[in-house]
Amino acid sequence: MEIFMRPTTRLLAIAIATTLPLLPAVGEEPAANRTLIGAEATQATASWHQWRGPARDGLVAGAAWPDGLESARLEKLWRVELGPGYSGPVIAGDAVFVTETRDKKTEHVRGLDRQTGRELWQAGWEGAMTVPFFAASNGSWIRATPAVADGRIYVAGMRDLLVCLDAATGKEIWRVDFMTAFESPLPSFGFVSSPLLLGDAVYVQAGGGFVKLDKATGKVIWRVMADGGGMNGSAFSSPYFTTLGGVPQILVQGREELAGIDPETGTILWKTPVEAFRGMNIVTPSVSDGKIFTTSYGGGSFLFALDAAAEKPTATSVWRNKIQGYMSTPIIRDGHAYVHLKNQRFACLDLTTGNEDWITTPFGRYWSMVAQGDRILALDETGDLRLIRATPEEYVQLGEAKVAETESWAHVAVSDAPGGGTEIHVRDLSGITAYRWK
Repeated sequence: MEIFMRPTTRLLAIAIATTLPLLPAVGEEPAANRTLIGAEATQATASWHQWRGPARDGLVAGAAWPDGLESARLEKLWRVELGPGYSGPVIAGDAVFVTETRDKKTEHVRGLDRQTGRELWQAGWEGAMTVPFFAASNGSWIRATPAVADGRIYVAGMRDLLVCLDAATGKEIWRVDFMTAFESPLPSFGFVSSPLLLGDAVYVQAGGGFVKLDKATGKVIWRVMADGGGMNGSAFSSPYFTTLGGVPQILVQGREELAGIDPETGTILWKTPVEAFRGMNIVTPSVSDGKIFTTSYGGGSFLFALDAAAEKPTATSVWRNKIQGYMSTPIIRDGHAYVHLKNQRFACLDLTTGNEDWITTPFGRYWSMVAQGDRILALDETGDLRLIRATPEEYVQLGEAKVAETESWAHVAVSDAPGGGTEIHVRDLSGITAYRWK
């Protein structure tokens, strides 16, 4: 495959080259289970280096958010027009990285100057495909959100391809074609799952299974949960690292089951079925008080408890609620799950009882959500951004602003601005816009 490259217009030997991975080493307690204070909190929100942010849970620390979200509070910094894409932007140091599909033929990655949006470099490869008709209402664009750490960016191409690039120049370091490596079929919906960086490894749901690769070389270390790929094997969910019962593990949700995987050995520690219509297990699993929450299209909402003390750990159902999430991964706060549902309503679930605290009237079809304290920022696919108070008492909307004129299916990125305040990066189907939230 040909690589298209545009040289850097200025040196990027800035913070990108020395950006440290924000996820813990294997065995270390994840940031989601620790209190972020002082310098650690600042570091954790100065970038947005992966799917769902610093700890992969949609939660951010850092500068306190403003009280409202009127359009006057949002200063537009810059906008760059792009080909279509579903991947969320990622941020490291002085750069923003974003993907796109062009002419239904090639996939591209661009490095942009964080202050101006000016292009620093771009790389690309042939790699487009067509997804099934019922999933292609907005096109067959690149989907997974990249991950960046240690001066490298890891990008999932639709045709089951993982490419590692130098974050300062866009130069290719390595690539793995999983269809060739495992003789697996092309996943019907493309490479959808967002890569997870952990220690010296990168973990992906690709090649009809769950794969660990050496982060420096791309060498495959192991593959588990292999199911043949194809229509029933192309994963939608993205893996999540946590510690349950004192045991570090990666939560991996495939089309039909949820499992805990030992990040060192690939041993399947436990697994349990998760019902979903045609395997539409899309959301990233969440953890609250040592229990695992997930929700699926056509299945419902589920809370599982893990008996880690057993000779063979098992996950048992605590409760099941009939309400169904779809594509939007929920926000977990103070024992409650804030879930955007298949029927386009927004709901608060009590994770102790499984009962609904409240359910709203319908909104759009998809939300990406980020939270700080008792506030949730929710980007509707319609381009409407809402500020919501996270409380089980009732639905409270604190503000709303229009931030995109075309549909936005990519996850919103929220981070501390280098000069103070909060930056919001919105990737819609025709470009990316940077805002400063006053």
